[in-house]
Amino acid sequence: MAGLAPEAQHDPDLGPALPDATALAMRSVHRAVSDLRRGTPVLIRGAEGTLAVAAAETVGARGLAELAAVAPAPAVLLLAPVRAAAVLHRPVPHQGAAEEGAVALRLSPALMEPKALLSLADPVADQLLPEPPERAPVPPLAPAAIALAKLGRLLPALVAAPVPEGYGEGHALLSVAAADILAYPTSAATTLKRVASAHVPLEDARDVRLVAFRAADGGIEHMAFLIGPVEQVAAEGGAPLARIHSECFTGDLLGSLRCDCGPQLKGAIRKMAEDGAGVLLYLAQEGRGIGLVNKLRAYTLQDQGLDTLDANRALGYGADERGFLVAATMLRELGVTRVRLLTNNPDKIAGLAACGIEVLAREAHKFAGNGVNDRYLRTKAERFGHMLG
Repeated sequence: MAGLAPEAQHDPDLGPALPDATALAMRSVHRAVSDLRRGTPVLIRGAEGTLAVAAAETVGARGLAELAAVAPAPAVLLLAPVRAAAVLHRPVPHQGAAEEGAVALRLSPALMEPKALLSLADPVADQLLPEPPERAPVPPLAPAAIALAKLGRLLPALVAAPVPEGYGEGHALLSVAAADILAYPTSAATTLKRVASAHVPLEDARDVRLVAFRAADGGIEHMAFLIGPVEQVAAEGGAPLARIHSECFTGDLLGSLRCDCGPQLKGAIRKMAEDGAGVLLYLAQEGRGIGLVNKLRAYTLQDQGLDTLDANRALGYGADERGFLVAATMLRELGVTRVRLLTNNPDKIAGLAACGIEVLAREAHKFAGNGVNDRYLRTKAERFGHMLG
């Protein structure tokens, strides 16, 4: 990120001091996400101008009025191409992969109301549209707007309108730089620091320390399970077992049969205990990074016939929204730079290696289907390339 100030501010809960510009930029993005989640518009500024945006799934009448007060031009709805194609009932030509980019749709007065906007945004909501809207030019700042919604685990669907220069001065809406939004995932990963740890004996492993990591904006924590003398093994040049496990409320906590996450979690802990040492990174990346609410929406779409990948894309998300820089940063903070990775996912191997962690070997980590998750496991193998054969 360019233009970092030499001065630094220090919050003891966040580890070493960080440059003011980096910490403040992250916090402004965090606040913008919070505003979108509660239905308040925010302003995204860039070299191309300023764009007022509001999340289609949360904005109410007050939020729409606030947006119109600073952006008098007719608003458009920004959607991911796959969702736009469903709304328009026809294919949408676009550049790049199906989950990239944005499509803009004109919003007639009849569509500028909360229920209609939710119907446009959410494929599992009641569909109330009398006729599909027309396409409109895509604002230059649309990628940052879509990225901001995804950071908030909201549906990537936003009401947007350009703000004329000098218009609506004195408003109370938060302004955030497009560059800061796009840089946020990297900043959040690279600023992770240890903030707390405790010894927590588990049913399948008695010698376990939980270590919490937090980024510079004070956002959601990620956890590491240190089983046995992991740091000692790493310091002596060894390569402990490691697993990257994305949190799964339904599988890990409730024992859901729709996935294999619960067995993978408990199986990894048992295997590390048997091996003598291991580190399990428990990352706040529910539903391959789309969040719990959207995962429940995806389940509804799966019940209607879509597989895991197509359900995520129907919501406007990519097939897998996770980033593995988070895991690499946590491993380095723990002094672990060489691992034997417990995984069936080739993307995790490639992702760690790209972030500077040496993967000496892959340890298979597969579990038999249970009669409910058989199609889910087939999709993992056939469409995500997981090594389950």
